[in-house]
Amino acid sequence: MINNVLSASSSENIKNKSLSIILPTFNESGSIHQMVSSLLELTDQYQVEILVVDDDSNDGTASIVRNLARQDSRIRLIQRVGRSGLASAIKEGLIDAIYPYAVAMDSDGQHEPSSVLEAIQQLDQDADLVIGSRFLVNSEIHGLSDRRTGGSNLANKLARWSLPNSYSHLSDYMSGFIAMDLRRCIHLVRKVDVNGFKFLYELLAISKGKLKITEIPLHFQPRLYGTSKLDYAVLWDFVVSLIHTALFRLLPRRAISFGLVGTTGVVVQLIITSLLMTVGLSFQQALPVAVIAAASSNYLINNSLTFKDRRQQGRKLIKGLLKFLLVASLPALANIGLATGFYNVIQANAVFAQLSGIIVVYIWNYAASSRFVWNTP
Repeated sequence: MINNVLSASSSENIKNKSLSIILPTFNESGSIHQMVSSLLELTDQYQVEILVVDDDSNDGTASIVRNLARQDSRIRLIQRVGRSGLASAIKEGLIDAIYPYAVAMDSDGQHEPSSVLEAIQQLDQDADLVIGSRFLVNSEIHGLSDRRTGGSNLANKLARWSLPNSYSHLSDYMSGFIAMDLRRCIHLVRKVDVNGFKFLYELLAISKGKLKITEIPLHFQPRLYGTSKLDYAVLWDFVVSLIHTALFRLLPRRAISFGLVGTTGVVVQLIITSLLMTVGLSFQQALPVAVIAAASSNYLINNSLTFKDRRQQGRKLIKGLLKFLLVASLPALANIGLATGFYNVIQANAVFAQLSGIIVVYIWNYAASSRFVWNTP
């Protein structure tokens, strides 16, 4: 199969090249053995290392890779405990790579091993970065629903709008298949925000249009095993990434996410206040209940989205909520006091009165809860 991909002359040219392949995994026990075995077929052309970066899978993925590594020194396992995420796994693998050429690809079988060879040929022709695209003329997509395909197309349009014009020719900003010359890209890899939506998108955003990039067509295959890990948190990350880039990356990503969640809290507070006043409570009676309900809502959403890498569960979820309410208690009192004063003295408008209090307490809530609830710097 490999000999059909490379011509005899190109094979001779790359005979002495070396290559690191990064495979991020989380619960890929059904596919990882086949993926590693297929990639090892490349060793006739390259000195190769395969780095499997596992997010402490609970299905035995790490044990499978560990056994393979005992039999073949070209395989390395990086088992991560206490940290997770696709972007951070790719970044960690690229930084740990020992060879100048590196490829990061999915470990579920959707990226064909033969694509690695085509990507490296493009690096040999002086590209800094090669993207495996699902949307070129010669690309093929199998095993991806129409809904997922449509979502990817929309995401690509939004990404094209937000990134430098020099990247406007690209067709797949959401790709999980990338190859790079680390001698030219490692300084950017180190700067990638691992809380970002997609490693590739973040890399393009911080490179400011200065990378030489080409694309190769992918023959995108159905997963060998398991189901997609795309969920609402990933979609949320994409929205945050777009805003982060549009604001010239001046605000921290978490602050943007915290602010978006706070917007939902504003809606919760306004609705509950209105409902309670409708059933006969005064504004002063309804407001404290609404503030506590909004704060609780903010905590639960932030726990799922903004701080998903430090997500609290079980008893820790309840303890975290109590901490969050305690941290927010002083600004909550300020919120109530400012809103009540605005309502009584300036204008008897419940909406404007509450907004005046909400705006004042945002910065405190973000800084204090980040540190004392989710233990982030």
